[in-house]
Formats: sequence, structure tokens, C-alpha cells
Amino acid sequence: MLFSLLTGSLLVAHVLAQSTVSATAASTTPPSSRTSLVPASTSGSVLTINGVTESLSAIENATALVPTGSYMDFTTTRLLTTSSSSAINNSSATGLSNGTTTRSSSTSNSFLLQGTGRASSGTGTASVAAPTNTQPCNNYPEFCNRKYSNITEVCAHNSAFDIPNNIFSNQAISIPGMLNDGIRMIQGEVHRVNNTMYSCHTSCNFLNAGTYESELTQVREWLDANPYDVVTLLIVNSDYADVGNYTTPFENSGILKYVYVPPKVPMNIGDWPTLGELILMGKRAIVFMDYQADQNIVPYIVNEFSAFFETPFSPTDPAFPCTAQRPPNIAHDVAEQKLYIANHNLNVAFSLLGQQILIPDFANLAQLNGLNGSSSLYTMAETCIADWGRPPNFLLVDFYNEGTYTVNGQTMNGSVFEVAARMNDVTYNRPCCGKDTSITNSGMRQFVKGRNSVFAALVVAIAAFLV
Repeated sequence: MLFSLLTGSLLVAHVLAQSTVSATAASTTPPSSRTSLVPASTSGSVLTINGVTESLSAIENATALVPTGSYMDFTTTRLLTTSSSSAINNSSATGLSNGTTTRSSSTSNSFLLQGTGRASSGTGTASVAAPTNTQPCNNYPEFCNRKYSNITEVCAHNSAFDIPNNIFSNQAISIPGMLNDGIRMIQGEVHRVNNTMYSCHTSCNFLNAGTYESELTQVREWLDANPYDVVTLLIVNSDYADVGNYTTPFENSGILKYVYVPPKVPMNIGDWPTLGELILMGKRAIVFMDYQADQNIVPYIVNEFSAFFETPFSPTDPAFPCTAQRPPNIAHDVAEQKLYIANHNLNVAFSLLGQQILIPDFANLAQLNGLNGSSSLYTMAETCIADWGRPPNFLLVDFYNEGTYTVNGQTMNGSVFEVAARMNDVTYNRPCCGKDTSITNSGMRQFVKGRNSVFAALVVAIAAFLV
């Protein structure tokens, strides 16, 4: 996703043509990519591979190729015959009633998480006041009575791709570690190889983080240990595989017991339960897929664009406009009824052999994930509020652990979570972040400080498959 290779790239086309693994037919297990991918030689804007010198040049005003999957029509509402949420009584939930407010401040936490009961919502005439909830839901007691659609969380772009010394990594901390830090959307590319679903970046030859089943198992184990948290999963179905290919990973991982099945399609912004209700039901994993989802076949994998819109894909504009790009041509009044994802993973473009390729802007991660500056995450979130009257539901970032902010003159880590907290009108006071074992804390750090060096490392990674 982040390393989107644009249409007509002869270099990558050759790589994929020569690859021993393809999405449709392969005879071997996808290779592991836990090796260092560093440039053989770089000097200024010149790259030398096997004695051959090629010039590198930055491309200004480049744009990413938007995925071309099909989009379904959700103009009519359809009830699902299988629903894990039939017991919800939305009339008793406090917090957001229609999902269209701006920042939502919860001053009354009447949802008491104990056993299977709950306190009065405050709308009845009980003679005894409901106790104040002190049990956090997704790290904040204030969230327990808020609808799922009325909370801003942080999404780790390509969450599983934290392979040390691999230039295709998008994160530096493992999935359990990022969930401990506060990430609440696990997102990433999934590819089908030998009838098995793998978490791979662009190709399993470039970065193979293992089977998708193993990724789901990590999330399930974390949910086992954290009973008051709700996690969202977003599948980037890179090969447009039929949704039925995903049932085995969900079943074998054991996560299916936690997966929420919405009562209808589409789910508009006011239709979602509160976090407290999801927790009491034991349905603490909500699953979306961008393309090929069909809830008639697999009711628990929700078509992403029935419920969400997204801002521009693989952004290259440092101004980060908060326009709705996917689904395409969505009417503003329709978008207002959906949750939305703000894509804040900035890319830069380079030209090699006359072809264009996008790579992440490693050099500016701390500023991009911070609170200050025109390209900061906080500035984009404020732009989104101005455009849509409410904050994004998810803030998608690379290397979420990069970025600091200041409190009472003290520099703190975890700026992405501080941004989310400000959107939610809550106080962020948790430690961040987990142990960094990937590209940002290795010898390759020397190769990702400048655009040309990053690109050189990427080209070497690709060139390795040409010999």
C-alpha cells in the first residue's frame, strides 16, 4: 500500500514476472524477508548496482494510483439474518445519539462494567444514583458510553510490517506492542499464495510477515488478556480474493468468538453500539475489508465502504486535504452518515528508468506524526473537523512511535495518541512507546535520512530479484 508501484512500472513488472511466487499459482512457501536490504552504493542522486549506474530524480506533484476494486451500491438498507448484536437496546445507551456531533465530551460515566449488568443510563427514575464508572474502555472510562462511531483512534498503517532492517516496513513495533501502546485499528495488505492468506507488502518476495492467521492469533491473544478493549481490523485485500478465503484464518485463529456481526447493511454513523455494549456482549473485534466483502457469504467481514469513506490514498500532498476519495463520487450528505479514515502517511515520488515509484517520507516522520506544522497529524485532524464537522474516526499513520509533544516543558513520546486524545476531549497520560526493533532503530537508520538513500535501498531490494 505504502510502496504503491504505479501503472506501467517495467521494473516491478519484471520482478513479478520472474518471481517464484504469484497470487494465483505457486509451488513453494513465500520467502521470509527478515534480511537487511541496503544499497550497494549511493552517491548524491546516483545509484550503482553491479557496476551499472542509474540516475535518481525526485518527482514533484506526483499522485498515487488509487486501487481499482469494485464498489457496491448501499442506497437501500438490508437486515442480516445472523447478528451478534440483536440483544442491544440502543435506547438505553448514553453518549452520542446520532453520531454527528463534533468532539464529544463525556462528563457522566454511568456505564458500570461488572458482571453482565449495567447501571441506569440516567433516563429513569431510580432512587439511587448510578455509580461512576472507573473501568477504562479502550484506555478511557469516558469511552464506555460513547458509540463506536463517536471515538477517534489511531490506526497503524500496515500494522504487521515491522520486520527489522526491511525497507518495506511501515512500523517499528510488533502488533501486541502497538496494541499495548493504544493502537486500536490493525490494518494491512493480505495476499493469497498457495490458497493461504499471507501478510505481505506488495509481494511476499519483498516483505513476508507470515500468515494472516498468525496475525489474527496475535490479536486474539491480546483480546484474551484485555477484556475491556475493542479492536478494529481492516483487511486490505490486495489480490481481490474472494471473501471466502478469509474464513479459515478467522476460524483457526480463535478470534471468531470475539467478532461482531452488525445487524444490517449499511451501518450508518448512528447505528453503532457503544464500546460498553460491545464489551458486555463479548464482541470486541470489528472487521472490515476494502474490496470483495460480501456479508451474504461472510456476515462478519463488513464491506469497508458501506460504513467508511477515506481521504486520499497514499498521500503525496503535504497539505493533506480531507476530501473523500473512496468510495469515488460519494455525495457529501451520504459521506456525513459514514465513519471516516484520515490517511496521514506521506509519500514522496522518484523516477528510475523513466518510471515513477512512491516511497514513504522517512525523513519527516516525527513532524508528520506531531502536533505542530502545516503537515502535522494534528493540523490534518483540525482540517477534517472544519470540513466535516467532526474528527476522523481513525488516524492512519506510519511508524506511530515517531513523534513527540511537550507537557509542562517536558518532552513526551506518543504524539499520535495525544492528537487522538485532543479529538476525543480526554487526557492522554499513558507511557509510549514499546520496544523499537525495526528499521528506525537499526543500522539502516543511516539509509533512511535522505530521500535518495531511501530510494536506493528500495531499488536494491527490487534488483535482488532481477539476478
